[in-house]
Amino acid sequence: MDLLGSGREADVYALDEYRVLRRYRRGDDASGEAAVMSYLAGHGFPVPRVHAVDGPDMIMERLDGPTMAGAFQAGALTVPDGAEILADLHHRLHELPARLSPAPGDRVLHRDLHPENVMLTSRGPVVIDWHNAAEGPAALDVCLTAIIMAQVVADGTHPQAAAAAEFLTGFLARIGDGPLSALGDAIAVRRADPSLSPAEAARLADTVTPLIRAAWPSPDPA
Repeated sequence: MDLLGSGREADVYALDEYRVLRRYRRGDDASGEAAVMSYLAGHGFPVPRVHAVDGPDMIMERLDGPTMAGAFQAGALTVPDGAEILADLHHRLHELPARLSPAPGDRVLHRDLHPENVMLTSRGPVVIDWHNAAEGPAALDVCLTAIIMAQVVADGTHPQAAAAAEFLTGFLARIGDGPLSALGDAIAVRRADPSLSPAEAARLADTVTPLIRAAWPSPDPA
C-alpha cells in the first residue's frame, strides 16, 4: 500500500483508484466514527463514503482535489470564498438532528472543522476526519472552529496568520448573530486536545478570546 498522508492520529493508504485505508496508529476503534459518517451521508451531508470498518481500520472513498488549506496556498481559492464554504458546511451540519441525543437542541458536532479538514472535490466540499465528533449545541462547534482559526492569527510567526485573521472575520460574519456563551466550553474542549502543548493550552483563553470577540459581528455583552 502507498502512504498518501499522515495526521495526528492516523495514516491514510491508497488501496486502489477508488478507495483508501485510514488506520489509527494507537489502535483506536473506528466504528463509532464510521457510524457518524454513515448517518450524515444518509442525510445528504458531504462525507467520504465508508466501505468497511475493522477495529482501527476504516476503508473509505478516495477523494480527489486538494484540502481547502491547500487551495488557499495554491491561490485556487480566495479567503472570502473559503469562509463562505465553511460557514455553509456548519449551517448544513447543524440543521440535522442529533444521531443519539434526545435533547432537541443537540446536533452532531465535528469539533475540528477547519480548512485542513475540508476537501474540495469534484462533487463539492467534503468534510473529513470525524474522530472528534460528538453531540451537543451547534454554538460549541462554531466556537471551536473560531478558536482554531484564532490560534493561527495569534501566532505571529505563522505564514498564514494574516489570511487566518481575514478568514476568521469572514467566517463569523457568515455564521450570523450567535451567542458567545459556548466560548468558555469550547476553550475547555480545545484545552484538553492532546495535540496542544501545556503552554499553548494555558494561553488559550488569554490569546484567542479577545480575537474572537473582536471579530464577531454582534458579540454578546456577557
